[in-house]
Amino acid sequence: MADDPRDDTAAGFTCPIPIATYPHVLLAHGGGGTLMHQLIERMFLPAFGGAGLTRQHDGALVEIGPGRLAFTTDSYVVRPLFFPGGDIGTLAVNGTVNDLAMCGARPLYLSVGFILEEGLPMDALWRVVQSIQRAAAEAGVAVVTGDTKVVDRGKGDGVFVNTAGVGVVPPDRVVAPDRVRVGDALVLSGDIGRHGMAIMAAREGLAFESAIESDCAPLALPVQALFDAGVEVHCLRDLTRGGLASALVEIAEASGLHVRIDERAIPVREDVRAACELLGFDPLYVANEGRFVAFVAARDRDRAVAALAAHPMCAGAAAIGEVTSGRPRLVTMRSPIGATRIVDMLSGEQLPRIC
Repeated sequence: MADDPRDDTAAGFTCPIPIATYPHVLLAHGGGGTLMHQLIERMFLPAFGGAGLTRQHDGALVEIGPGRLAFTTDSYVVRPLFFPGGDIGTLAVNGTVNDLAMCGARPLYLSVGFILEEGLPMDALWRVVQSIQRAAAEAGVAVVTGDTKVVDRGKGDGVFVNTAGVGVVPPDRVVAPDRVRVGDALVLSGDIGRHGMAIMAAREGLAFESAIESDCAPLALPVQALFDAGVEVHCLRDLTRGGLASALVEIAEASGLHVRIDERAIPVREDVRAACELLGFDPLYVANEGRFVAFVAARDRDRAVAALAAHPMCAGAAAIGEVTSGRPRLVTMRSPIGATRIVDMLSGEQLPRIC
């Protein structure tokens, strides 16, 4: 991706609104006026298309089909807006799509709300819009409705994005923490810690020997691969804020069971591990945006690992532990030297503003 999208016409980064005329987004509150109309007509509608938007109604009318409705919403305030492996646009789409996938749903539709800071460069907004367009296409979802607001200079940190997502869960599929059973195997979809370290490196201007890129990716296809392989999936959880450790603690508390993991089985790239050690972070608590853990029937453990590993984004899938009848609502981890320690939730976030 070029640093200046105005010079990257081959990649589709030619801004549809003349930069020379409007070098920055300079709008009054309320979102009216010529420029806002041009944003909608010449940027958002062509980028996202679809009948839900082109009708220009107050809401989208969409077909859902048989099954139960899954609905989620999230807001994204990441700093910096652009980072190795992604940006706030890809993050907004994939984060919402992944929340739906963790419910066992097939993601279908998204809404996108932009909160723009007065003075935002137009080309930066266009980069974000293009990223949302590409990420939605990759995830197989349509942006069908949205909103744009402007806040005073210095009050919005460039761009904030809110997304809501709708998907469908097949009638016979139930994925939830209360479905976890003693004996379940824990399958991790890949290496952990890359997103948080990529954000930290970009934010602080740190340079490591090898570039650490975010793992940001849509997870609906790998999740569907588990079901297609006949795996009995009891629970799914993506590893965003608080990382793997917080996700496991949440499931242990919700299910009332004991979760036991093996530190040696948890994949962490060496450059990520080194960066965490240098900066004083524990990879278990560093956020990811393209990783999840699946609680599956013990007999399906190897089948689940194989189904995930068939996808490039989950090539490092591994079985990392099991659910036991030990002390309830507790997560413990066996270290490489054989010691056992309790894995708890952090009292605060290791890295703020990462998603």
